Amino acid sequence: MAAYISPVLPVDVSADPRAVAFFDTFYKTSDTPTAHEEYVKLFLPDATLVMASKKVVGHDQILAIRHGLWAAVASRKHTVFKIFPFGSGSNEFMLYGHVKYTSKTGQDSEKEWAARAELADDANGELKFKFYQVYLDTAAPAS
Repeated sequence: MAAYISPVLPVDVSADPRAVAFFDTFYKTSDTPTAHEEYVKLFLPDATLVMASKKVVGHDQILAIRHGLWAAVASRKHTVFKIFPFGSGSNEFMLYGHVKYTSKTGQDSEKEWAARAELADDANGELKFKFYQVYLDTAAPAS
């Protein structure tokens, strides 16, 4: 299953093991500061990414937002507590987790987040994001 994340799945609902492995790869990549191109490759070319109040479409815009996410951050660590498929065999998911950041100035902060994801197979049969939206309280005080 997953090596980087250890999410709990709902009882009596099956999730495609490829999807769980995909999320594992995604959050590991997301937490790697130099993995900009690898991050973008986890999205379909016409995918939509909504990060808090910013909405972008396509690889070029996703790459730009990815660079912005790391502009002031030295390290980031996601913990995925739960993955909720929209039913057995569905490629739509809700996720719930926590992220810890360390800024380039050395300040630590933590936030809870939720996300909605829609996955689809690309031309090679690999899962990619078709849609990914993160719900994050950007005004939350640092812990």
